[in-house]
Amino acid sequence: MLEGAGGKICRPPPSMPHSTALQNYLRTFRKRSSLSQTEIAFLLGDRDGSKICRHERFARQPGLATAFAYEVIFQTPASKLFSGLYREVERQVVRRAEVLTARLSAPESKSTARKLEILGKIVAPAQRP
Repeated sequence: MLEGAGGKICRPPPSMPHSTALQNYLRTFRKRSSLSQTEIAFLLGDRDGSKICRHERFARQPGLATAFAYEVIFQTPASKLFSGLYREVERQVVRRAEVLTARLSAPESKSTARKLEILGKIVAPAQRP
C-alpha cells in the first residue's frame, strides 16, 4: 500500500504480465520527478491527489486536457505516458482501417482514391515488425 493524497491509502496497480505494456506509466514518471500526488494535482488544477491515484491505478482514464497536462508536466509525449492505451487504440484504428480499405477496394472516384491513400498510411506502419 502507498500513501496517497491527504494521507489516504492508494493501492498499487494490479500486476500485469511483463510482456504487455502497462495502460499508463504515470506513477513511474511521477516517482522520477519526485512530485507527490498532491503536487501533481495542484499542477492539474485539482484540490487533492485522489484523481491522480485513480489514474495511476488504471481505475480511471484522464480526459484529453489532463493527458496533455501530464505531457507538459513530465515533458513526455502522451503516447509514451499512456503507451498501453495508445497501442490498444492504434490496433483498433488499424483494424477498422483495414475493414474500410476492403470496402473501398475499387477506386471509382478521386475521393475514393484519396481515402485509400490515407487508409494505406494508417495500415502500413502497423504492418512493420
